[in-house]
Amino acid sequence: MTKRSLRNQLGYGSTYRKGGRTDVGAAGEISSVLGGQVWLIKPDKEAKSANPCIWMQAGVVKNKDCNNYYDCTSCKYDHGMRLQVEKGKQVSWQDAMRPLPELQRVCRHSLTQRIPNRACAYDYKCATCDFDQYFEDVWATKTNTLPHEIQSVKGFDVPMGYYFHNGHTWARIESGGCIRVGLDDFALKLLGRADALDLPLMGKELDHGKVGWGLKRKDNLADVLSPIDGVIVEVNADVRENPALANQEPYGEGWLFMVRTPNVKATMKKLMADVDSLDWMNTEVRTLESMIEQTAGPLAADGGYLQEDIYGILPDLGWKKLTQTFLRT
Repeated sequence: MTKRSLRNQLGYGSTYRKGGRTDVGAAGEISSVLGGQVWLIKPDKEAKSANPCIWMQAGVVKNKDCNNYYDCTSCKYDHGMRLQVEKGKQVSWQDAMRPLPELQRVCRHSLTQRIPNRACAYDYKCATCDFDQYFEDVWATKTNTLPHEIQSVKGFDVPMGYYFHNGHTWARIESGGCIRVGLDDFALKLLGRADALDLPLMGKELDHGKVGWGLKRKDNLADVLSPIDGVIVEVNADVRENPALANQEPYGEGWLFMVRTPNVKATMKKLMADVDSLDWMNTEVRTLESMIEQTAGPLAADGGYLQEDIYGILPDLGWKKLTQTFLRT
């Protein structure tokens, strides 16, 4: 078997092979024991970075992955490199790109793989580029992406790579450091389709753990806690006009806001992700099952999958009790 056929996506790319006890600690390889078998993992020089930094893509540095969501204005690495450029100790990524043939002088958003190849027509003077302004302020905020992987907990979807607040809202970091926010699948299946979502306007400031917006179903109202701090820069007009869209695609077209926050990493540390969110969702489902059994009698032995519009099927659960228990309001 060739080296290429043994490629496996571990981190940003690696090759691996079976080994023995004598191989543990081998230079240049990471040893791991799984199921009694020693595996030796080595970073793959052929692997491409998952989130390539623009300084690497321009050929200024050999290997640098973006760890700031392509928000260069708040990136410490970018700031440090620009200081070196000002001192004459480093070539800028713009100057590294300018000598290339015209067709290879692509837009910075193409360099970082966020859009297909697009030629730069402004000599890398991004501040004067109409497209750059449009991409950052309009395109990136309005264009959403679907989750790559979704886990199911008794029929409730939990996407990986998303962050969750215990009031059943989610947040996802987007390109450029904006954060997309919405209601999770559990809350929407629990309360059913809303007649209206009381969404604030652009420019409103949201506070983590404080009421940010509301949901209305007939005579029932529910306040929803914001998962993050920040200022709303975009509101999903489609959901405002058609609230059912949130139930149909809670993690896709049914998003509610795009939010800017001054410190993305500190903001997201307050939330749950991946394994933590799955553990939390399991606990929430058990709490709901207990409430259903108290109201309607025992569930099937295996619990089964709970249906959509739980409140609509079992109104005796009580709207106020459900919102207090799960939305924490």
